Amino acid sequence: MTTTSSPRTPTSDTADLGASSAPPATMLAARQHERGEPLLIDRVDRPRATGTDVIVEVKACGMVPNLANVLANWETWFPHEPLPPRPATFGLDPVGVVHEVGEKVIGVRPGDRVYVNPTRSCGACHPCADGRLQECHYWVFAGYFAFHPDGVAMFEKYPHGGFCEYMLAPQAALVKLPDSLDFRHATRLGYLGTAYAAVKKLGPLGGKSLLVHGATGTLGVGVTLVALALGASRVYAVARGVPLLERLQALAPGRIEIFSNTEGGTAEWVRSRTGGLGADFHVDTLAAVGSLDSFKDAVHAVKRGGTIVNIGGAAGEVGLDPKYFMDNALSFIGSAWFTTAECMELVGLIESGVVDIQSVLEPKAWPFEQINDAINGVTSGDGGFTSYLVEL
Repeated sequence: MTTTSSPRTPTSDTADLGASSAPPATMLAARQHERGEPLLIDRVDRPRATGTDVIVEVKACGMVPNLANVLANWETWFPHEPLPPRPATFGLDPVGVVHEVGEKVIGVRPGDRVYVNPTRSCGACHPCADGRLQECHYWVFAGYFAFHPDGVAMFEKYPHGGFCEYMLAPQAALVKLPDSLDFRHATRLGYLGTAYAAVKKLGPLGGKSLLVHGATGTLGVGVTLVALALGASRVYAVARGVPLLERLQALAPGRIEIFSNTEGGTAEWVRSRTGGLGADFHVDTLAAVGSLDSFKDAVHAVKRGGTIVNIGGAAGEVGLDPKYFMDNALSFIGSAWFTTAECMELVGLIESGVVDIQSVLEPKAWPFEQINDAINGVTSGDGGFTSYLVEL
């Protein structure tokens, strides 16, 4: 492999990129050495599997649309959520084949096709023991960032994300993939799983209506697909661009209504469609650059007793009135990622055809040696209908 996007001259730890495969003791990994710099493809020691850990030979890895901002700005924006120590191997949504298993692994064999849930936690605290891994102080996204400074310890134990040939992962992070789900589409499971976990928190959807705010983005398209599959009677899809909204509506014309919030307020529009009551539920998917005024407006599109779940990246103070929430019996939930069990459930829905991603989503792939081009190319598709990835 070669890389043409790096400004560095290869050093002693930089790969001899002419070989077609790594020697048994080493592997190729795309790493960021300094903040704001492009990734370099380096030759590094390959991890080994012990205990309940496995080694996955990575075949593809999803590309987070926000990755360029994370690599350049995260430490300024969110200093309380540390990145992996550099040189760091990023890559959030890896899929591949189990290559090696530790001596205590049960139920997983070399050759199994898997998605690797990137979340890691200590496994020993009360939240972990209770299956609430997101509440662990050590909970991190391997290959992305930690949610608490304590999480740096997990980066030391699992130093590689998915932008490498072989990665170490705990057995409990693996989701087996059916042969009918190709690797390219499986790299979208992170965003789809996030959507699935959020929709599950709403409870039964039969006869219920759902506002999806930011509906044409990567998360919003996933929420819409999952909500339709789980029985939502009406989806109010709100975003900016009309062409992608129309494409979304075409998935279920009798159940999806669309609105561009460039034409007015979301709350006013939703209430005009619901006899003044509002939607039963609201899932907000606005990205980091999303308008907080738009977010606040959408909160008021929910009926009395409704539930709002936030899975987007918009950050900042929005000045919500607590008495309004009290008087209207509203619930506000922050939902981060998903459990491995929830991803297993989602894969079952995809395998059965209840959630159809392979005819709706369009993968856009780059070869591994063009990883910097991939990072910079994640706005080149059709919003949430495009899945971005690199292939190894």
